[in-house]
Amino acid sequence: MKVSKLHISIDKKCLVDISFDISSSLALVGQSGSGKSLTLKALLGMLPSSMKLELECDSDFVLRAGESLAFVPQNPFTALSPLTKIKKQFFIPLAKVEKLFEQVGLDIEFLERFPPELSGGQLQRVVIAMALESEPKLLLLDEPTTALDPENRVIVLELLKSLQMEFGFKILFVTHDMISAKSLCEDICVIRDGKVVESGAMADILKNPHEGYTKTLIDANFANREFRV
Repeated sequence: MKVSKLHISIDKKCLVDISFDISSSLALVGQSGSGKSLTLKALLGMLPSSMKLELECDSDFVLRAGESLAFVPQNPFTALSPLTKIKKQFFIPLAKVEKLFEQVGLDIEFLERFPPELSGGQLQRVVIAMALESEPKLLLLDEPTTALDPENRVIVLELLKSLQMEFGFKILFVTHDMISAKSLCEDICVIRDGKVVESGAMADILKNPHEGYTKTLIDANFANREFRV
């Protein structure tokens, strides 16, 4: 999937002006205020009406939530009704939901429970299953491991990699967490103030960043940790 133009403005002031190509899995990385969230909202059709969007992408790829793309939020509670049993929050036959639960590593007995009865890691896997019910071509991830402990973070990232191989969807991982980005994505696009600073293969950028901004992000993430590309 190639986005040749994504331009967001308000009152003729440019907020985001980027392009990127998702060959398999791409991490969109930057500090707070860099334009990551606006880019995500633009792809989801959730920009405020006050903002103007110009978007050009592959003609054979229609950006439409629930059809060609699906979304996994940072906080799974935002995607689930706490007062509704989990099985009733899906829109496909129960047999298919049970199959999805097996694929994301959840016991089907959880379908009879309410969201507050599950752990954060379990809920995130429920939301991943919900995202896959539409068989998307593109999975948008908004910091899906930020609220998880280190053990569950690893589990969810490994699960996403396994599911991508099984289902064949592409991944756009919006994050400031370079460590998780390195674990999940083949490519990286670093943005600052709504512009692309540098992009390319993940291993190459992490090993030899050309921009000081990118180096600062890497150093901040891997400080006091063993780091091998």
